[in-house]
Amino acid sequence: MNENRTLPIVIVGHVDHGKSTLIGRLLHDTGSLPEGRVAALQEASRKRGMPFEWSFVMDALKVERDQGITIDTTRMRFRSERRDYVIIDAPGHAEFLKNMLTGAAAAEAAILVIDVIEGMSEQTRRHAFLLKLLGIREIVVAVNKMDRCGYAEAAFAATLRSVADYLGGLGLAASAIIPISARNGDMIAHRSVLPSWYHGPTVLQALDALADAADEADRPLRLPVQDVYKFDDRRIIVGRIESGRLRVGDRLCFSPGGRSARIASLESWNAQPELSAGAGQSIGLTLDEEIFVERGQVASAPDVAPPAAARLKLRLFHFGHVPLQAGDTVKLQIGLAEQAATVEAVDSVVDINDLTLRRAEAVGRNDIADVMVRCGRPIAVETAVHGRPLGRGILRRDHHIVAGFLVAAVLDATAIASVQSAPRHITPVTSAVSASERSSAWGHVGGVLWLTGLSGAGKSTLALALERELLHRDWRAVLLDGDSLRRTLNADLGFSEAERAENVRRIGAMAQHVAESGMIAIVACIAPRRSHRARLRKELGDLYHEVYVKASLAVCEQRDVKGLYAKARRGEIAGFTGVSDLYEPPEAPALEIGTDVLTPAEGLGLLLAYVERTFRLSDVRRLAS
Repeated sequence: MNENRTLPIVIVGHVDHGKSTLIGRLLHDTGSLPEGRVAALQEASRKRGMPFEWSFVMDALKVERDQGITIDTTRMRFRSERRDYVIIDAPGHAEFLKNMLTGAAAAEAAILVIDVIEGMSEQTRRHAFLLKLLGIREIVVAVNKMDRCGYAEAAFAATLRSVADYLGGLGLAASAIIPISARNGDMIAHRSVLPSWYHGPTVLQALDALADAADEADRPLRLPVQDVYKFDDRRIIVGRIESGRLRVGDRLCFSPGGRSARIASLESWNAQPELSAGAGQSIGLTLDEEIFVERGQVASAPDVAPPAAARLKLRLFHFGHVPLQAGDTVKLQIGLAEQAATVEAVDSVVDINDLTLRRAEAVGRNDIADVMVRCGRPIAVETAVHGRPLGRGILRRDHHIVAGFLVAAVLDATAIASVQSAPRHITPVTSAVSASERSSAWGHVGGVLWLTGLSGAGKSTLALALERELLHRDWRAVLLDGDSLRRTLNADLGFSEAERAENVRRIGAMAQHVAESGMIAIVACIAPRRSHRARLRKELGDLYHEVYVKASLAVCEQRDVKGLYAKARRGEIAGFTGVSDLYEPPEAPALEIGTDVLTPAEGLGLLLAYVERTFRLSDVRRLAS
């Protein structure tokens, strides 16, 4: 743990719940204000004929004091015995949620302020959801204005239950929930006599107990290219290292595009050349060969390059005045890359009160929604779970920012580069037994039955029943279950878009080998992307038979045999197909089995009938072979 590292925290909550008052007291009680600042503000208040408020410490702009609301984010520093902090004060008023979103993006922890009298307002719920949206998991809850209810334990307990339940629904948990009076300075930097029934930490103690975030220098290299300059016959690529480290001699890959070269030198303005650099440094570099590099590309190590994609699923917070709907054209920005993009579909809008998803034709002002977009050309991107610098961005309309977003899923990423570029010094050996000899002996040809559908639709149930029935009929069949292979062959793969593509590719290669050996490969695997299944169809040709095991999301979630939907709703599983990730159903499957209307026996009957008429070797075909 780095004790000297400054921890950025954001303070959020509904307007008038006491954020600025809390900050003023926190700064004052830790001795972090300039000498005479409070006295000057008290005198200014006297001259204006208004009582002094601790919130004036932060509300330094005259317009803010006149209106009584905070309209921008303000940063101030304070220090505890353990470490330094930088405070990001975020607006609470509904009209300024855009500023709150952009301000909170730099934070690693949060204080959520709640008025014990008003409780969990809609704005409080919205702010809590935005913390989830921004990936902030270290949260301290300050239940303010306890002096107004006489420090009643019952009032605090009621607020504690409501905030804990709501955060739990988001998959979040507060590290501490603290009763405070910001006006009186109770339980902020120092422990007060009241309330006597509370034995937990003060706000400052709770902050000091938070864990430091992982050092960005230990993450994979991500260097967004800001510009390329020609200087003394050299081309100097400049940018800020968002994560990772680099040194002279390292090979860099630039995404999208995939061109690579080695670092010939590192350059700094008015300084001696360096041999290495790390996260947070702005650097210039030259390459050992001339390759085309442009603003917006991202430099990385070749083996951990980010995927390049044009189709994305975004979870966004929309603050534009004009509703966002399918067909709209926007400017999408991730890092330093900007692309024209089209909204393909509005998937769902989140009900901020009970966190349920509802269908909608458009995304209104202050709505949180999942939308699918298509960029004009590929952009270097990662999901928010995997990559902080490339997992979030903004949407613009006519130069105005209208939404901030997290990348929920990458829908058409290229396959893993290391697989595509592996050495090919190999000589395939074909079997001594031909496919026709096997089919003649066994009475059927080989093929791949790929059962796709949502989790809980019944793919594994049908696959297991079909495998046993074919055994009874003396057919040669092999079951390839996606979850089982995740524990063996594909245990090294995660759930990024590129890894999902590689998972499907590997299972397809195994199924193809089984089918070419004359057997029936029964594959139970979601394979949620049409593009991945289209690649299977292209590579396997006539061997490939797609079976859509169809059931509605509501039915699948009601079944939830493995308990996965419940975990996904609680935020324990990121990128879960059907909940937080997109499933693209087949457009023209060879067979469709609706398990929400058919019994398991009826579904198996349809599947067996298809197998018999498709793979059974008739007497005519047997003679021909």
